[in-house]
Amino acid sequence: MTWLLPRLLAGFVAMLAGGFVGYLLGNPVHAPVVSVLIGGGLAVGVLAVFDTLRGVRLMTWLRGSQDDDAPRDAGFWGELGYRMERSLRAREHQAVQQQARLERFLEAIEASPNGVLMLDDKGQIDWCNSVAATHFGLDPQRDRLQRITNLVRAPAFVAYLQGNDYAQPVQFPDPRGLGLLSVLVRDYGEGMKLVLSQDITERERADAMRRDFVANVSHEIRTPLTVLAGFIETMAALQLTEVERKRVLLLMNQQTTRMQTLVSDLLTLANLEGSPRPAADRWVPAAKLLRQVEADARMLSAGRHVLAIVSDGDVQIAGAETELLSAMGNLVGNAVRYTPDGGRIDIGWRLLNGGAGEFSVRDTGPGIEREHLPRLTERFYRVDGSRSRETGGTGLGLSIVKHVVQRHGGELDIQSEPGKGSTFRLVLPAARMRPDPAAAPAGTQREGSGAEVRSSITSSTAPTSSSAAPLANQKAAGPERAEGQPLGLS
Repeated sequence: MTWLLPRLLAGFVAMLAGGFVGYLLGNPVHAPVVSVLIGGGLAVGVLAVFDTLRGVRLMTWLRGSQDDDAPRDAGFWGELGYRMERSLRAREHQAVQQQARLERFLEAIEASPNGVLMLDDKGQIDWCNSVAATHFGLDPQRDRLQRITNLVRAPAFVAYLQGNDYAQPVQFPDPRGLGLLSVLVRDYGEGMKLVLSQDITERERADAMRRDFVANVSHEIRTPLTVLAGFIETMAALQLTEVERKRVLLLMNQQTTRMQTLVSDLLTLANLEGSPRPAADRWVPAAKLLRQVEADARMLSAGRHVLAIVSDGDVQIAGAETELLSAMGNLVGNAVRYTPDGGRIDIGWRLLNGGAGEFSVRDTGPGIEREHLPRLTERFYRVDGSRSRETGGTGLGLSIVKHVVQRHGGELDIQSEPGKGSTFRLVLPAARMRPDPAAAPAGTQREGSGAEVRSSITSSTAPTSSSAAPLANQKAAGPERAEGQPLGLS
């Protein structure tokens, strides 16, 4: 009520002033009382007119956009306008803050790797982020306020949404048919629903690979163990001749070597997956790697194939020598194993445009069907399982190659056609290449470099070195392999 007393006081003062003026003007005509009343009334009326004008200005400001300041009048209307303007400005500031907070919240939901979909009490789309739009094949603007069951018609999702039992998520293929979705619904507000979606395609694929991996390892180990158990039982129950005994021991040794090879390859894979990337300050001459791989190829082939080794570009490679030897040795070993006797194997190293290095192995083997190519680097994947076991492979070789290439920032390219052989290309980035300071001067031909070397070498001339030697010295390499067996050749 603090505003009432000043206004009453102002009216009283105006009435006294008007009455005094009326008395002065009415006294000469002998009507002082009437003049006092008229003067007081006129003064109060003028004050009321001015007060009304101030109120009209304030109402005009209120009817407008309130972008300008409120009228700065004195008295009651001025204070009322100021307080109303301050209240409006505070509410506007709060609205801006709330809008900014809402935008940040929606940006956070938009950045979520999972899909978020909000449904109103009628099952209509109120809002969704871009991930949910991708999962369900929606348009966030066009499909707003559309019933979700009219747009996503997967029977499992519709039954789940209408069943009102959201304790467990539901899984179903996404509308594009490109993956598998896991969807969870939560109630909130008054009849509204929050739909959370997650693409679990890779997780399911990883789980399937893990299950296959465990099953394959169990199978690979069970087979030689069964053979060993049978031979042990035979030797314990029967009297064998010396010839039979030696034959049984030879077969037992083969099965033991097979298990050692498998365990060693598994340990190599675990070491590759668990260790940091090779440092970029350890340089290995490419010529040294190629000579080692050539020696292994000659030893494995034992004169059964035509080998051609071509090297173009004397460089050093930044990386782990043992890992690079393992990857190159695997490619060469596979070519020797699967190329029929008398076939041709081309082993090459060259620098590509841009400075990248390429190690390639081309053979004239039986080739590989196109549908098998994307899965060749999976663990234990075999195009022909029985033939792979006959040649001594574990099914882990190309998986080792893939991990080595990825750890060195490179790529593995596989091209093959049934009946025409296969080509495996290991491409390393230019950042891991530098000129070899120990290379032969220009114009000097180095042995095995720049020229094709045809070979039909017999086992008596085969070198005894092996790419397995550096790897076998590693603690993580597992049990020692059979003599002459390159590590990871699977």
